Amino acid sequence: MLVHHFLENSSDRFPDKAALVCEGRRWTYRELEAQANRVARALAKTGVKRGDRVGICLRNSAEAVASIFGILKAGAVFVYVNPTIKRDKLEYILNNCQAAALIFDSRTAAADLLASPVCPAPSLQGAIFCGPDPEARKACPIPLSPWIALEKTFPDERPRSPTIDVDLACLIYTSGTTGDPKGVVSDHSNMVFASGSIIEYLGMRSDDIIFNVLPLSFDYGLYQLLMTFRVGGTLVLENSFAYPASILNQIAKEKVTGFPGVPTLFEMILRLDLNAFDLSHLRFLTNTAAALPPSRVMDLRTRFPKARVFSMYGLTETKRTLYMPPEWLDRKPGSVGIAIPGTEVWIEDEQGNRLGPGKTGELVSRGRHVMRGYWMAEEATAKRFRPGPLPGERVCHTGDLFSMDEEGCFYFVARKDDVIKSRGEKVAPKEVENVIYGLKGVREVAVLGVPDPLLGQAVKALVVVDDPGVTAAAVLAHCRAHLEDFMVPKQVEFRASLPKTESGKIARKELA
Repeated sequence: MLVHHFLENSSDRFPDKAALVCEGRRWTYRELEAQANRVARALAKTGVKRGDRVGICLRNSAEAVASIFGILKAGAVFVYVNPTIKRDKLEYILNNCQAAALIFDSRTAAADLLASPVCPAPSLQGAIFCGPDPEARKACPIPLSPWIALEKTFPDERPRSPTIDVDLACLIYTSGTTGDPKGVVSDHSNMVFASGSIIEYLGMRSDDIIFNVLPLSFDYGLYQLLMTFRVGGTLVLENSFAYPASILNQIAKEKVTGFPGVPTLFEMILRLDLNAFDLSHLRFLTNTAAALPPSRVMDLRTRFPKARVFSMYGLTETKRTLYMPPEWLDRKPGSVGIAIPGTEVWIEDEQGNRLGPGKTGELVSRGRHVMRGYWMAEEATAKRFRPGPLPGERVCHTGDLFSMDEEGCFYFVARKDDVIKSRGEKVAPKEVENVIYGLKGVREVAVLGVPDPLLGQAVKALVVVDDPGVTAAAVLAHCRAHLEDFMVPKQVEFRASLPKTESGKIARKELA
């Protein structure tokens, strides 16, 4: 199976079923399949060949969905970038992956990039734009075609594809907080395996209606589309979670059964009166990107009593690594669970020795979900993707510290780079954050180390509260009651908000 078969198979089985609800309109599988076929033919005419990379710079939309599958049908590799991307970063990515074509919204930085008579991405052979005619159309040295012309110009018959499952399917560029972004290379077999494994443990079905407000440039958002289309369900696609009440209204209206979120989104929703919305059709909630503190997991279970709550852990390099069976949550508070179906995980020390229960070390993941490496970055690939226990295989060293209990459940401790060294002791920020989240009135927390002449690093807590009565003294007293003395913050600073990445994580590097 190939990734574009998700759309093709569901179009064959459910041609007139609503596949996508977006921007006030419903698209059937037949309609999206036809449009994806036109995209594939348009790209072929532009000169895109098997294995070429094609950029996408679009907001969550029907055009974005058709572009993803159309690029794959053309035998090419899609490179989805967030539509809010800045020009310099977009230029870097297009040149790094040597993109042959670009599908973009004329209201994004891509239009500005192409406005020059000399194209700053020389590998581009052509582009398709959505929205009003960009100024670039007059000056750009490469052909620019309007999306609205696709239907009149190209037939909607399914093109024949030479692709096999080891061919590349997409590059997902990581955030690049410590340097230039790196493109994680995924082939079709990686994505087919990963989506199938997640579908299995979530128990997804063809009658599922999945609500996705996460950007398709973020792998968590992207896989909501892929998994929903693979099972033949319906995807409700939105662009922003700035208005959580609107999200809940849409979930109620569409009788949504599955709701993927991130901690920031769930924090906003938990502050609302959920009794005002009919959420009775929800079967499951999922969380990844950043771990939910145990207190928030319990809040979700209480507020959504009919839904199963899945706490999960993953990284772009493996898509998903661990999941917590919901029925274990009471027995294993704070755990992000066990290996996803069909994979293996363990913990190693710095010498490469496997560690048993109660020890802390780096999590290592083995399986078909381990991606191919980083695009054009051999040194970074060798550091992350190393030889495995069997000849000829590579495993992923996650860069994250975990511990394991006697039953094989894993607990996130910290990112290696985030560990605070204070008074010669190692402090895991997540452990301190989980404690502070347990204080009523706290909305968000980030704990980091700051330089200190005596301690080396001092523990500092940045806190966002809903209750102005929460004081620094109250935070410190709560920490002293639940933490060892060297882990208690030396400083507490209140903020109106904390900076976020595009995927909803707290931007720790920016805070640091």
